[in-house]
Amino acid sequence: MVTTVSPALARRIALAAQGFGARPGSAVGIRQLTGLVNRLELLQIDSVNVFERSHYLPAFSRLGAYDKAQLDRLTTGREARFTEYWAHEASFLPVEVWPLFHWRMQNYRDRSARTPDDWSHANRPMLDWLLAELAANGPMRASAIEHDANKRSGPWWGWSEVKTGLEILFRWGDVVSAGRIRFERVYALPEQVFSPELLGTEISEADAHRELVRRSARAHGIGTVKDFADYFRLKSAPALSAILELEEAGELLPVEVAGWGARAWLHRDARLPRAMDAQAVLSPFDPVVWERARALRLFNFHYRIEIYTPQPKRVFGYYSLPILLGDMIVGRVDLKNDRQAGVLRVQSAWAEPAAPTDTAGRLAQVLREAALWQGLEEVVVAPRGNLAGGLAAELR
Repeated sequence: MVTTVSPALARRIALAAQGFGARPGSAVGIRQLTGLVNRLELLQIDSVNVFERSHYLPAFSRLGAYDKAQLDRLTTGREARFTEYWAHEASFLPVEVWPLFHWRMQNYRDRSARTPDDWSHANRPMLDWLLAELAANGPMRASAIEHDANKRSGPWWGWSEVKTGLEILFRWGDVVSAGRIRFERVYALPEQVFSPELLGTEISEADAHRELVRRSARAHGIGTVKDFADYFRLKSAPALSAILELEEAGELLPVEVAGWGARAWLHRDARLPRAMDAQAVLSPFDPVVWERARALRLFNFHYRIEIYTPQPKRVFGYYSLPILLGDMIVGRVDLKNDRQAGVLRVQSAWAEPAAPTDTAGRLAQVLREAALWQGLEEVVVAPRGNLAGGLAAELR
């Protein structure tokens, strides 16, 4: 039986599934951070640090201010609860999810094997040497392995041969992440980081796809084939097969959402909130907005990040973050963390046409909290964007 879900309810379901609307009443610690990442299933990693690195932002958006060192503890060392792999993009994810990507690791390995000019063929001695170095010395950063013979030139964005080789082995699953030091990945052999039980986990590709789709659907609450597939970068055909199996098992319920124009499913455990009162800025790589077509369908919000757009052609700013108020995305704000001056700089602030009248006031509250979280003393608004004047007035 197909159930009809209104677009407004679909928004609230999606946001509730993503952990909005349930801020803790006490200080945010390890338990809350662990619970959030387990709910989201992954945190996308990105190197841009103009405001804050992307993987730290989803927890701030949902839980409020917290000690980033506690999230670092969860991603580094033998006691880490999260590891890294190419899930959506490069992402932190629960350790137990790592075996679900064995098929992807094998695909990377097979692709290298059947590509005559693949880097790995000509550099097999380098790969063997890297594995031996890690076996002898334990987890290491690429910079600690590099030596004078390596020259930063050629493809791979100027990476050295050491970094190139480690990244290939990482994709293959022959090395894993042991955390990061000053954002540089620490590489290790799997047995140096993971338990024998985890390393002994065997799972077929079909079973892995079904489990990944199950986790994706739970993190979405409601979505289409494309939504559920994109979360872990799955192809649509195996994702649909997994969805239909989960539907038959009663875990996913077919629904219709007006205006979506595509088949949709509701996770059986999804919350159906009557209201949603979120108040946050979102990372450009937050799961709520990273699939731009879904953001347009859910929030009528057309979003593009302008990092790679030449400055004269930028409309909203270099690192504009969506503004989430209630159950709608109502604008965007371009933030810069001026650490030397101790200032959170609002390079521009823009409201969507239907933004509520209290947008500036509520955004001011979020930015004050963000400045405190970052250890900054002041928020300064540049006069750019149709929200900038009102925001500056609220912050005076």
